[in-house]
Amino acid sequence: MKLTVGTRGSRLSLKQTEHVLHKIKEVKPDVDFKIRVIRTLGDVERKKPLFAMDRKGVFEKEIDLAIVRGEIDLAVHSLKDVPTLKGDEEIVVAAVPERDSPLEALVSKDNTLLKMLPKGAIVGTSSLRRMAQIKFLRPDLEVKPIRGNVDTRVQKVKRGEFYAVILAYAGLTRLGLNSLVTEVFPPDIMAPAAGQGALAVVVRQDRSDLIDLLRKIDHFPTRAEVTAERSLIAAMEGGCHFPIGAYAHAEAGKLTLYGCTFSADASRKIEVHVEGSLNEAEDLGKRAAHMLIAKGADEIRAQWREKYGLW
Repeated sequence: MKLTVGTRGSRLSLKQTEHVLHKIKEVKPDVDFKIRVIRTLGDVERKKPLFAMDRKGVFEKEIDLAIVRGEIDLAVHSLKDVPTLKGDEEIVVAAVPERDSPLEALVSKDNTLLKMLPKGAIVGTSSLRRMAQIKFLRPDLEVKPIRGNVDTRVQKVKRGEFYAVILAYAGLTRLGLNSLVTEVFPPDIMAPAAGQGALAVVVRQDRSDLIDLLRKIDHFPTRAEVTAERSLIAAMEGGCHFPIGAYAHAEAGKLTLYGCTFSADASRKIEVHVEGSLNEAEDLGKRAAHMLIAKGADEIRAQWREKYGLW
């Protein structure tokens, strides 16, 4: 059996793809793979902040289209890049392997903690969610958009273009850059994106042979965690244009979910906690969303819409 696998060409994307292919090999040793690198809008457009791009799936749409056309058999995405409201019934997430840490990490000049960064220090991020949380914690810092892969962002700190950047800890770990991490944030301090640290293996819905194979590398606790997180985002109609943090944790058959959002001026934070069983993951996300809305999240969404002219 030989499969063609689509992926972005960044070092992190290739590492993540290799990781998944190794897992598939463990359950089906006779399978062979051909990797095809596909450039996406997110790879081509490197200047605009992500929240300013008027399209969902900036890092995966072109790859998914290759699946639909039958040019590739499957693809590996960072799950946090996969839109929660896909609307593409031809594509299915066939497996979510056990995820790495979903937490956020700081890489900074001289290993300076966030709370110790000098007033006016420039912190790089193109995420509204990270920007809002940085300004909530340190309104005296300057947040500027930054694009590029993990290596590029780290180099911009080393060259002094930015005093610090916030990155996914999982990405730094996968690239062997742990030694550059200044601090890793608890989720209630710097909440991650829904699905952060998890990978999505996607195939065409009619490929039952691949779906059956990939089901063997699906990790149910991880699937429950990311389902709860993504359900929260979907119920809030969130994404890159509305900053929502989501963190779920499965342990001993119980699932806990933390969600938060921030006002456009970063002066106000709304947060909720819910818990239930792993089988209630989707309902937990919806419940958390309703609780956030009851606390004023719709008003906050309107603030972001007015501030950036989005939607």
